[in-house]
Amino acid sequence: MAYQFTILVPIFNEEDGMERLFSKLSEYLEVASRKTNVILIDDGSSDNSRTLIKNYCKDKDDFQYILFKNNSGKGAALKAGFEATTAPVLGYIDADLQTYPEDFELLLPYIEEFQLVTGRRVTRQDSIIKRFSSRFGNGVRRIFTKDEMNDTGCPLKIIRTDYAKKIPLFAGLQRFLPAMILLQDGKIKEIPINHYPRIAGESKYGFSNRFIGPLMDCFAYVWMKKTYIKYEISEKG
Repeated sequence: MAYQFTILVPIFNEEDGMERLFSKLSEYLEVASRKTNVILIDDGSSDNSRTLIKNYCKDKDDFQYILFKNNSGKGAALKAGFEATTAPVLGYIDADLQTYPEDFELLLPYIEEFQLVTGRRVTRQDSIIKRFSSRFGNGVRRIFTKDEMNDTGCPLKIIRTDYAKKIPLFAGLQRFLPAMILLQDGKIKEIPINHYPRIAGESKYGFSNRFIGPLMDCFAYVWMKKTYIKYEISEKG
């Protein structure tokens, strides 16, 4: 039976939490409402994450992996996952497990009507500084993108694969997924989900890459929106 849903997991230096990640993903695959596989994408980790990934996937048909030669960023990891997906629907989740795989079941019922469905973390388990910078960054992005999303950075999303594959590769891709679906005339929706404290590893984001970098990306998005090319082929001969 072909896969109906693929979960993408970008990973960078998360060795302390890998066993818990593998366990949570495996548990979800047992109860998932759709035939599901997982693609683990290592973004050039310098710790033991790569070895743990390879060893875990060795004899598991539903787990595959992609290993980057160098650290290229979450946007690049997601784009590589988009291109590798053959299922009609894909989702992504962060390796830190501040969101749980089972909450994909809250999003999946809406994917027939919407091209992207994203979680909204209603009970953020983060520091005050992280919550403030995230809220401020989301507000700035809404001004530029007009996507009406309250939590663009939520690391639990599902997308129709044909739409995901049309998203161009650029730095900060993960922050603009709803906006890039809107550029394709798709529909997007937010669903409240749970959020959990980080138990292992360290956050890879601070003020500069939660606010300053994303602010610069917004100007790049405005240019991209003006120059974005859309077309439909009616016939080939």
